[in-house]
Amino acid sequence: MKKAVLVTGACINTGVAIVEKYAKEGKNVVFTGRNLEKVQIAERLYREKFPLVEIMGYSIDSLIDERTVDEQAIKELFDMLDASGVFIESLVLNAADQGLGMKIFENPLKDFMRVLNTNIVWNYALVEQAAERMKENGGGSIVFINSNTAYRAIPDRIAYEASKGGQLGMMRGLALDLGKYNIRVNAVLPGMIKTDRWEKNPDFYKDVPSRYTPLQDVAIGEDVADAVWYFTEHARNTTGAELVVDGGNTIQLYPIIPKN
Repeated sequence: MKKAVLVTGACINTGVAIVEKYAKEGKNVVFTGRNLEKVQIAERLYREKFPLVEIMGYSIDSLIDERTVDEQAIKELFDMLDASGVFIESLVLNAADQGLGMKIFENPLKDFMRVLNTNIVWNYALVEQAAERMKENGGGSIVFINSNTAYRAIPDRIAYEASKGGQLGMMRGLALDLGKYNIRVNAVLPGMIKTDRWEKNPDFYKDVPSRYTPLQDVAIGEDVADAVWYFTEHARNTTGAELVVDGGNTIQLYPIIPKN
């Protein structure tokens, strides 16, 4: 059976950096995205860049509607991998609903449910399928791409912050229950990342407080990918752990903004 890493949400930004990290290291990669056309374009580009490994894209959406996770689609994904002789030895849960602009007195309850269902319930369903196969094949590694907002709130992101806090609780519970099968479960907690939003909104990000970190820099996708790689490839005796990648933002009471 052929081994591979599965990376969700890997058509843009951090997901791309994670896929490229594993491909550069000679690992086969399966990645997902919501939009079929974008998945096909990304798959072609990945294959052109990394011809020596096998890279497979798969289009999948997390929800049928705000209240219903598409569990059947997840089963079909793993049935397809089984039929193709692919074993997912590492699962990287990168895809997320960002829950932007979530205002308590304006957004309907279904918006809150959509974020929690995507970031918690859908990820649990993915873990369930992957872990079942890891158990049969001697173990594996699962990494959640979480967020430092699990501990530090920012405005108008209530659902996202709740989902990331809940996700960490789920991570620890999974680590405890799956440890006996040699399945390690950990989380990477990025802070602000230089994504396409950073590039498209330079005026906003020029003065946003989160950019003023103790290291005086903000993470790029490769920083997150390196942390994921550590957990899957090096942290043999580590499970239920969190690795923060935010330039030290979480340790400071408030950002120290230089005076102009």
